[in-house]
Amino acid sequence: KAAPAPARPQPLLPTAEASGLHQPREHERIPLGLRGKVFCNILPILNVSHYRVSTLACTALKQLPDFYHFPPFFTIQPVLATREKQLGQWRELILKYHTDLKIKTLVLHECPLWRNDAIGRELTRDEIRLVVDDFVRSGHGEWEDEDRHTRCRILWRRPEQLASDVYEWAVANGYIGSVCTVYELHSGEDVNGMSFQGADEELLRRALGILEEQGKCAMFRGETSSEDGIKFF
Repeated sequence: KAAPAPARPQPLLPTAEASGLHQPREHERIPLGLRGKVFCNILPILNVSHYRVSTLACTALKQLPDFYHFPPFFTIQPVLATREKQLGQWRELILKYHTDLKIKTLVLHECPLWRNDAIGRELTRDEIRLVVDDFVRSGHGEWEDEDRHTRCRILWRRPEQLASDVYEWAVANGYIGSVCTVYELHSGEDVNGMSFQGADEELLRRALGILEEQGKCAMFRGETSSEDGIKFF
């Protein structure tokens, strides 16, 4: 007797047939192999200053998940359960894109994720605010300008996660009982590939503060903020 075929994974957003969402017509579908090329071609047109156009940026855009090419993804859904899944996908997308490109700040009016010219869809200004407000509430972001809400610091890792990563690195690389600087922690040769490489200095200091409270390190002042030292215990 033949084994049953494995079940297909279910999309986070329901299919158009199941949910009543708009189903893209055949001419609206973009072949998978062309999607990256389309995005890389439109990036220079966006003229964004904070999001530098680069080979790495094009690579990140080529790797965007399939749901980014589903037209209803760019309309905030009225059904609560569907909207929660949709916002979860936006959180995942924003965090991965900015983490992969090591972008520390999401600038609302410059972020290229809000518009997909390949399918002719974009979020409205109110929808962008709703998506980013949800992202901040999830703990993955913080407003840099509380009064205006135009710039959001991306927490590639939450402070407690970053603290754990830093201490594991210190143990693995023989830094227990030794000293390094804040600069070496975010830009030194020994941290290549680590989650805190290139991290926002304020966020990194917050993580170090957690380790200090746990008795795992002590911080002392250097001549400049980047030369502030950390001794691990």
